[in-house]
Amino acid sequence: MTDPLALARTIDEAACLDTLAQMVRHKSYSETPGERVLAEHMVRVMEELGFDEAYLMPVEGERVNAIGIWRGTGGGQSLLFNGHLDTNPATEGWTVDPWGGLIDEEFIYGIGVSNMKAGDASYLCAVRTLIEQGIRLKGDVILTFVIGELQGGVGTHAAVKAGLRADYFINSEPSDLQAITMHAEAFTFVIELEGVTRHLSKREEAVDAILAACELVPELTDLTFSDAPTEEHRSINRVHVGVIHGALGRDLHEWRPPQVADFVRLKGSGRYGPGQSQETALADMRKVLDGLCARRPGLKASVRSEVSEGRPIMPAFQVAKDSPIVVALNAAYKAVRGADQPTGAITPPGFFGTDAGHLYALGGMTGVVCGPGGKYNTMPDERVEIADYLDCIRIYLLTICTICEIDE
Repeated sequence: MTDPLALARTIDEAACLDTLAQMVRHKSYSETPGERVLAEHMVRVMEELGFDEAYLMPVEGERVNAIGIWRGTGGGQSLLFNGHLDTNPATEGWTVDPWGGLIDEEFIYGIGVSNMKAGDASYLCAVRTLIEQGIRLKGDVILTFVIGELQGGVGTHAAVKAGLRADYFINSEPSDLQAITMHAEAFTFVIELEGVTRHLSKREEAVDAILAACELVPELTDLTFSDAPTEEHRSINRVHVGVIHGALGRDLHEWRPPQVADFVRLKGSGRYGPGQSQETALADMRKVLDGLCARRPGLKASVRSEVSEGRPIMPAFQVAKDSPIVVALNAAYKAVRGADQPTGAITPPGFFGTDAGHLYALGGMTGVVCGPGGKYNTMPDERVEIADYLDCIRIYLLTICTICEIDE
């Protein structure tokens, strides 16, 4: 009988690192032609491995996902892996080539290596190991390398709408190999504060919108929402103000600084858990604004949500901790690392929006979020610990064998 743990120990570490380095060397900035070039590369790799299907899936315009299906012999459950190929741009402050795929004794470096090419490469290398060892599975394994996660998950949204489904899924967003069983839904909000202007010589008669905003921001920062059904849900409630602009009038004229600012526009993002609603979140924010207006007579305030036209909203996601996919992943982690896998609505990943939300809410699938990287995510010299990357491949391999079953 085949021993899956022995198989996991057979991974070709050098080849796995080379696979990831090759992906890093593709400059696949989101919404650029480089996305497609990398997707085409992934299809070629899967074709060379002998996948039953490997193809480009249209998303929007010239943007495409790369999809691969390794069919089982029948009678087993199917498992879908999901990760995005598009990356953020490289920022200032890098000391290594963002597209060099540099490997040292501890890390592999590159823009997008943590978010999330290491996750993508992990499931590709896990399947490659099984194929090269002559293993056949009963259930199908589906690999999805999508684009547009950074635009609300348009790639995964398109894949699910096209009918791609499996019994279970693993989304490989960077979680430092923790099993994320719940994450938040995200929304964008706009708050406008309207005060009363006066010249600075008479500012005691004014209602200063900037001072009101300074008082408001800490209150919003501390806010959680009233419809959280459990403390675990509440733990992934968060409000953050990321933009403030204050000046004179709704057009925010800046040329008259001696005047007390009578208008401030704030923009931010909120997070709430499964079963909670945007309506409640906005109502709770409205209560905070009402209190601010009561303390500052003459101040007017409004709050509204803002949706990017043509872009999906990433839904919240959750899975029971005793679900077969979570149990299988936990067992694989324990076998590889000799310790219990941290599991739950763990932050900071619990605050992320991920494509798991589309797989769960739109696709009706059961799954979990777990991938390498996280600690050095989206920062100069972005990197992933080599040990975590290689262990993730082993964990995925064991999970595949449990869910899809080896056909002896």
